[in-house]
Amino acid sequence: MTDIGVWRAAGRDLAKHYAIRQRVFVLEQRIMEFTDLDPHDRDPETVHVLSAQGSNAAGTVRLYPLDGQLWQGDRLAVLPSHRSSMVGAELVRFAVATAKSLGGAQMLAQIQLPNVRFFERLGWTRAGAPGPYCGLDHQPMVYDVTQAADLDWPGRPEELVLEPLVEVQDLRAG
Repeated sequence: MTDIGVWRAAGRDLAKHYAIRQRVFVLEQRIMEFTDLDPHDRDPETVHVLSAQGSNAAGTVRLYPLDGQLWQGDRLAVLPSHRSSMVGAELVRFAVATAKSLGGAQMLAQIQLPNVRFFERLGWTRAGAPGPYCGLDHQPMVYDVTQAADLDWPGRPEELVLEPLVEVQDLRAG
């Protein structure tokens, strides 16, 4: 199995982080029309995370503090060619470990309904009823960050490439 590296994206890696989010949320899922960027992306407390499988950029997530020990995780995006790997799980584990390392106690997330079981397998629990979020029903979920593993993942590979953009299927079609 190819090692999955996960790290805090900064500098030149932020462009790859944003490009993956653009591909998944705007071009593929069409959840947002032009961009998924919002004020949290400009907030210096927001942690942008990037992952790679081998030397290929594979996925992203971001997290930010809400109030004291409460954190929000969102914008989990994995490129289609990496969805059958453990990239998504490693991004989620890295996010909760990061929140823990920064003094967090709980993390909240709005999860697309098809992904709820995936999060439950990672230890997340449902927090209320599903409701609309960005035009799609999402399930509010919560994680006890104090139970997260310590922050210890393979980091950025020496070479990091972003696969060329290929035509994506509109998941809302049909």
